Amino acid sequence: MRKVAYLTMEDEGDFVTDYDLSFDAMAALGWHVETVAWRHAVDWDTFDAVYICAPWDYPEHLRRFLDVLYAVDASRALLVNDLSLVRWTLEKTYLRDIEQRGGRIVPSAWFNGFDSADVAAFFATHETDTVVIKPTVGANAKDTFVLTDPVPDELRATLATTFRDRAFFVQPFIDNILSEGEFSLFYFNGEYSHAILKTPQARDFRVQEEHGADIKPVCPPGDLLETATRMFNEITPLPVYGRGDWVRGAGGNYLLMELELIEPSLYLRTDSGAAARFAAAFDQRFQVFAGK
Repeated sequence: MRKVAYLTMEDEGDFVTDYDLSFDAMAALGWHVETVAWRHAVDWDTFDAVYICAPWDYPEHLRRFLDVLYAVDASRALLVNDLSLVRWTLEKTYLRDIEQRGGRIVPSAWFNGFDSADVAAFFATHETDTVVIKPTVGANAKDTFVLTDPVPDELRATLATTFRDRAFFVQPFIDNILSEGEFSLFYFNGEYSHAILKTPQARDFRVQEEHGADIKPVCPPGDLLETATRMFNEITPLPVYGRGDWVRGAGGNYLLMELELIEPSLYLRTDSGAAARFAAAFDQRFQVFAGK
C-alpha cells in the first residue's frame, strides 16, 4: 500500500477533528494513513504523499512550519495541497487578489502594525460603528476582536500589544453572521462536495465549534453555489481540497470571508459521501503526480 502522512499537532487539545473518517476510504484506494505531528523529525522520503491535515498550532511557529513544508516539497512525496497554494493563502492578503479579480469579499482595510491614531479610521473607512480586527496570519479566531466605537483605553492597550509590528486587517462586522450564520462550501479537485452553515452561540461572533457554534449540513443557495464554483474554478493550481466561507451582505450578495486551502477542517461528518469524495480526489491527484 502507498503511505500518506496526515500532518497534525502534538496535542489536539480541545480542537474538534474528524479526519479519521477518511481512513477507511483511503484504505479502500490502497493508502495506509499515518498521523504525524508536524514538528517531529521525519524522513519524508518514506512517504508517497503528505496531507496538510490539522497542524492548527502553526501560526505560533510559522517559520518552522514553512521549513517543514519546504522539506516535504523537496522530497519524493507529493505535498497536498501544492506549496504555491500554501504560500498564496498563508497570509490573508490573498483576499486582495480575489477582489482584484472581481470576486466579492468582505470589505477590508490593511495595516502593517497598530497605531492608536488609526482607530478612528477603522470605523470611518467602513462607515460603521462595529468592526472586526484580525491578524493576516492566524487560525481559529485567535487574536480576533470585535470593536465598537468608541474603543476603551484598556482594549486599545491590548490591541497595541497584540498587533505590535504585526500585520492585520479590519472589516465591518456583518450582522448576518449572527442572524443567518456563515456558509462553508467544500470542493475536491474543483468539484462541489458538501456545505454547512455555522451559527455562533448567543452573545458571540465566532463560528468555530470549539467556541460553541452550531454546525449543520445545508444545501447552499443556488447563487452562492454558483459564486463558489466559479471562484474555485479560477484557482491555479487546482487545489485537491478547499473550503470557502461566505456570509450574506446587506445587499443580499454573498461575500467571501476566507478561502481555506492549507489545513481546513473538512467537516466530513456532516455528509455521508464526503470522506469517499475526498479520498477519490486525493488518489486522482496522486495518479497524475506519479505519472509525471
